[in-house]
Amino acid sequence: MSTFSLLFIAVLGIALLLFLVIVLRLQAFLALLLVSFFVAIIGGIPPAEIAGVIQEGMGNTLGYIAIVIALGAMFGEILQVSGGAEQIANSLVKKFGQDNAQWALGLAGLVIAIPVFFDVALILSIPLVYSLGRRTGRSLLYYAIPLVAGIAVGHSFIPPTPGPVAVASLLGADLGWVILMGILAGIPAMAIGGVFFGKKIASKIHLDVPAEMEEAAPPPQGTPLKELPSFAMVMTLVAIPLVLILLNTVLGVTLPEGNPVRNWAAFIGHPFTALTIVTLLAFYFLGTLRGYTRNDIQRIATKSFEPIGLIILVTGAGGVFGRTLIATGVGEALATAMAASNLPIILLAFLIATVVRVSQGSATVSMVTAAGLVAPAVTAANYSGAMVGAITIAIASGATVLSHVNDSGFWLVGKFLGMTEKQTLQSWTVMETIVGVVGLIIMLIVSLFL
Repeated sequence: MSTFSLLFIAVLGIALLLFLVIVLRLQAFLALLLVSFFVAIIGGIPPAEIAGVIQEGMGNTLGYIAIVIALGAMFGEILQVSGGAEQIANSLVKKFGQDNAQWALGLAGLVIAIPVFFDVALILSIPLVYSLGRRTGRSLLYYAIPLVAGIAVGHSFIPPTPGPVAVASLLGADLGWVILMGILAGIPAMAIGGVFFGKKIASKIHLDVPAEMEEAAPPPQGTPLKELPSFAMVMTLVAIPLVLILLNTVLGVTLPEGNPVRNWAAFIGHPFTALTIVTLLAFYFLGTLRGYTRNDIQRIATKSFEPIGLIILVTGAGGVFGRTLIATGVGEALATAMAASNLPIILLAFLIATVVRVSQGSATVSMVTAAGLVAPAVTAANYSGAMVGAITIAIASGATVLSHVNDSGFWLVGKFLGMTEKQTLQSWTVMETIVGVVGLIIMLIVSLFL
C-alpha cells in the first residue's frame, strides 16, 4: 500500500474516532474498538488475523497497566483516607506557598518520572492534585498540568527512562550529553507547557475532583483520627517504590548480567513488586497503626477499585487502536518516506518521531523508530557528542507532541481528572505539544553553536 494510502487511513481512522466520542458521544471503549475494526479492514489486515491483532493490543497494554493501576489505586486510596495526601499538600503549600505550588508539582513530577514509568508517576502523584484542588478550590488543571508536564519531561527527555536510553544506544550518544540536553530543554518546556499554560487553561476549564474519586471510604468505627500522619512517614512511603525502581536501574547498569544482586534488584525494583511492597506497608503504617481494623482496610482497598474499571478498559482499548495502526504499517511507511528528505537533522529527527507518534501513540516506540531511521545519517556525518545528544532530545520532543486518542496517556490523564475527550484535547494534548515544540526550539538553538 502506498504512503499516501496509509496516511489517508490513519487520518480517516483518527477523524472517525474523534467524531464518535466527541460528536456522537459514543462510549470511548466501544468507539475505540469499532474504529480499530474499521482501520484493520481497510488497512489490509487479513480478516482472520484482525481478532488476533486486537487481542494482542489489549493484552500487551493491560498486561502491565492493569496491575500498576490496581496497586497504585489501593496505595492512593489509603494515602487519601488516612490523610497522608492531605499532609503532603499542606506541607507543599506551607513550604512553597500556594502561588508556587505549581512549580513544586512540576519539578516533583520531573524528578519522579526519571526512575519510573509515566503511569506509575501519575498514579503516585495524583492524590496531591486532588488534595490541593480541594484545599484551594482551584480547577484541578491548575495543579495537574504542571505535574503531568513534569512527568512527561522526565519520561521522555532524561535517562534512565527507557525512551532516551534506547535512542542514545541506537545513535551512539553519550548519556552525559543526553542528560545535559534533556535538562536544558526539559525545564523550560515544563515551565512553559506546565506552569504557564496550566494557569491559562485552568481559567477556561474548571474541574473539581471527580465524584467517584471524591467519595472517601467510611471512617473506621470507634477510632477517630485526631491528627494527620507525619510528613516524614508519608514521604518515606512515597519514596520507597521510587528508590527500589531506581536502585534496579543503577544496578542493572553497574553490575554484569547474571549477578545475583542484580537479579534480586530486578525483581524487587520492578514496578509490580515495588508497588506491592509499598501498598502493604501503607496498609500497616497508615492503617493498622492508626486504628483501622482489617475490615476497614479491606473496605478501603475494595473501594479503590470502583473508579478504575473504566480507566483500565479504555486504556486497553487505546492500546488496541495503536496496535491496529502499527499492524497496517502506517508508522513505518511514513517515517521511511520522510527519512529520504533533505531536512536539517534536528528537524528531520523531530518530524519522523512526530509522524510515528501521531500514527501509533507510544512515545517510546516513536523514539526507537525515529532513532533507527536517523542513525545511519548520524553515523555518516560523524557529529560531535553534544550534537548527537541534541538529536536525541529532538527525537524525544517529537515523540511527545500531539498526544491524542491512540495514546494510553491521553485516556489515563483524562479519566483520572474526570475530563471529557474534548477537554483532554484542549488541555493534555496542547500541553504535550507545547512541551515538545519548546524542546525542539531549544535544541535548534543549541545546534547553532555545535
